[in-house]
Amino acid sequence: MTVDVEEHFQVSAFETLVRRADWDDFPSRVEGNVDRILELFAAHATPATFFVLGWIAERHPAMVRRIAAAGHEIASHGWDHVRVPHQDAEEFRTDVRRTKALLEDVSGSAVRGYRAASFSISSAVPWAHDVLAEEGYAYSSSIYPIRHDLYGAHDGPAEPYSPNPDLPLIEIPVSAARFGQQAIPCGGGGYFRLLPYRLSRWAIARVRRDEGRRSVFYFHPWEIDPEQPRPDGLTLRTRVRHYTNQARMEGRLAQVLDDFDWGRMDRVFGELIST
Repeated sequence: MTVDVEEHFQVSAFETLVRRADWDDFPSRVEGNVDRILELFAAHATPATFFVLGWIAERHPAMVRRIAAAGHEIASHGWDHVRVPHQDAEEFRTDVRRTKALLEDVSGSAVRGYRAASFSISSAVPWAHDVLAEEGYAYSSSIYPIRHDLYGAHDGPAEPYSPNPDLPLIEIPVSAARFGQQAIPCGGGGYFRLLPYRLSRWAIARVRRDEGRRSVFYFHPWEIDPEQPRPDGLTLRTRVRHYTNQARMEGRLAQVLDDFDWGRMDRVFGELIST
């Protein structure tokens, strides 16, 4: 069970509408949403991994400490949600090094995991996994093996794999169920809000029971927040993707926490992750 900790205005779909230079002018809603998530996880005795933006941790260090104190894993989501192909290798190295150092300083715990903004590690950035390993990360969860216009690697592995056998880093993809030649997304996020819950439950069960794999599920704090402000100029597609079923999301999360057993990435995949 994983949470990508970012503000409602930081999503990739808003990049042309919300300038990074204006982020501090927007009302922050992340702390209230994260506190609700912590209460939900506590009620269901669910430890999770929180992939936190460095930009967020810099502004909300007490929140990061609350997450860690509740027994959850702190991992890196990069500094400010820049997709990996928009950086060169040295810019990426600076980004992931800076984020790791800050998160470790704030949380008081080692940061071993990384998730790229919008699952943006792909064959277009063949150096990314090597940089992560060199900077001390033990695993990445930055691949979603589905077809999508903004992200996804439909031909990518569904199982955890080693991108470079010479380096101690494992890639752990977000879950998709295989049905013939089709990949059915069941890793959370927008698909979890948009699709009927029974379909997500069936697909998660298929991954676990029929395919013998452990599931990786994710969502964002803003997905449980239907009262968040809406920027001007949104397309119909973006409005549908971003806002549909936010009022129902918390209830659906409670259901999926009841229906399946979940844990932190570093523990569920502990035997694969280098110490």
